Parts: sequence; C-alpha cells; structure tokens
Amino acid sequence: QVQLVESGGGLVQAGGSLRLSCAASGRTSSIYAVGWFRQAPGKEREFAAAIRYSGTRTYYADSVKGRFTISRDNARNTVYLQMNSLKPEDTAKYYCAARMGLVVATKEDDYDYWGRGTQVTVSS
Repeated sequence: QVQLVESGGGLVQAGGSLRLSCAASGRTSSIYAVGWFRQAPGKEREFAAAIRYSGTRTYYADSVKGRFTISRDNARNTVYLQMNSLKPEDTAKYYCAARMGLVVATKEDDYDYWGRGTQVTVSS
C-alpha cells in the first residue's frame, strides 16, 4: 500500500505561482512514477505532469508545458509541482497519483494509488 497526501493549494492571482507537494508513505520503494492530475468543476480529470520516481524523466501536458515543473526529493519521499504563470483555467483540484508499473503513464487508469487532492484557485 502507498499513501499520498497533497498540500500547497490555495488562492492566487493570475500570473502568480504555487508549489504543490505530494508526500508518499508506505511501500514507496515500489513506486515507479508519480503523476499530477487535475479536475476542474464539470470536467473530467486530466493529466498534468509525471516523473519517474527514481530517475529524471519528466512528462507534461501541452497545456502546462513551460509553466509547470515537476520534481522529486526521494530523501523526503515527496514530489513537487511548481506552477508559474498561473491562469484562471488552471483552477482545479489537483491530485497526485502513484504508478507501480514499469512505464510512465499519462492516463489516470494506469495509476494505482491516489491522494485526496488539493484545491488551486486562480483569480483573474
């Protein structure tokens, strides 16, 4: 079992920045990748970014590329999502998820464990 807890969400003005954290516990040695997904009101959950848990490969959705940066601190079992140049359309609940399989994935069905999410609201 893996437990994930997100933090760092909040209210920010357009153009501002936030850093989300995803703290993992439990069988963290079995995690292959961690992804960030987001779900806006009335919309389906969508992929934002992912990172190999023990490597440096990163993956981004086109909508966040160049503005968001995913990183990890294995000593702290924490994955971060640095979000810059935020836009009102980035408003959503952000979830981190852990994948145990040996491929970095961008579909939510490919992830095995999920946190409860943290709300990000960007005002115009």
